[in-house]
Amino acid sequence: MKNILTLSFLTFMTFFSAQNNTLTHTAARTAVSAEMIADVKKVNDSIPNHIPFNKDGKFGYINQEGKTVIQPIYNNVGFFTEDCNLLNSKNTKVRKFGTSEYASVRLGDRDFRINKQGKRVYYFKNEDLGKCPSEFKAQLFHAYIMNHAYGIIEDSKFENPGDYRQFTIYPQYEYLHILEGDDLKNPMIIAAKGNKFGIIDVNNNIIIPFEYSDIKRNFSWKLARLFEVTKDGKNYYYIDLNNKAY
Repeated sequence: MKNILTLSFLTFMTFFSAQNNTLTHTAARTAVSAEMIADVKKVNDSIPNHIPFNKDGKFGYINQEGKTVIQPIYNNVGFFTEDCNLLNSKNTKVRKFGTSEYASVRLGDRDFRINKQGKRVYYFKNEDLGKCPSEFKAQLFHAYIMNHAYGIIEDSKFENPGDYRQFTIYPQYEYLHILEGDDLKNPMIIAAKGNKFGIIDVNNNIIIPFEYSDIKRNFSWKLARLFEVTKDGKNYYYIDLNNKAY
């Protein structure tokens, strides 16, 4: 009998759900210095140039060269991505703030959108929000537990756990989690081995070596092709497919 572990998504930065907040303050703007705006040259075109970072418990953005482009003053920040609530707003004037030119951030108990120069341009208001369409895509692969070890199966091809050839990856890991992404045929998979975390693909190739104490199960791979990792269990940062830290 199959013992399939259905993997659910972790909501990425749930504080951005403006539907739970009524914010009536007018839009505020933060001063932007030349140092904050300078140098937006991209090194890696596959990842964004505004990457969230944490300094002393506050969040801002660095570019791909590690230079601060938006100062760390926020409780938390997201990537510069679309916000479907604003894109589907009945208020046509605010729809532009739902595009990927803006990011959702939180300062105190207020949620708003900022532009890439760090200006706060829109406060979330319930009356301005639309509804996000449901866009669930079923995964082709799932984790499978056998004899206390994790493997990977492809649902459409798996019938008999007694036949090792039917496993995409035969159970051999301490933990596996398939990350949400746009390429269902080639997902990135968080794996644990020897009490360390890394990233593998469905061909069991090691993409990121097993050297981290944790890798977050969030949408950073889907949104930005980055993994959020830590080596000490406290200080998280982003790495790309080449294991380069940001």
